[in-house]
Amino acid sequence: MPHKIKDLSGKEVVKFLEQNGFSVNKTRGSHCKISRTVLGRNQTLMIPLHSSIAKGTLHDIYNQTSEYLPGSDIKNFFFTE
Repeated sequence: MPHKIKDLSGKEVVKFLEQNGFSVNKTRGSHCKISRTVLGRNQTLMIPLHSSIAKGTLHDIYNQTSEYLPGSDIKNFFFTE
């Protein structure tokens, strides 16, 4: 059975990323800019702070996050088994 993306809020995604080394830089309106610096390289993501993020947007956030954070923890957070 294929994995399905979970229904997540923006706050849940930001909290997960903060636990993995990112920090909130700026919040403007309903979007949050988070980033971290690793080996002199700045890694930045924009997260919508909606109560339920659209599935396509969550998939894009997952793809961007997987570039920065390797491992199965990311997949387990974003997808159901």
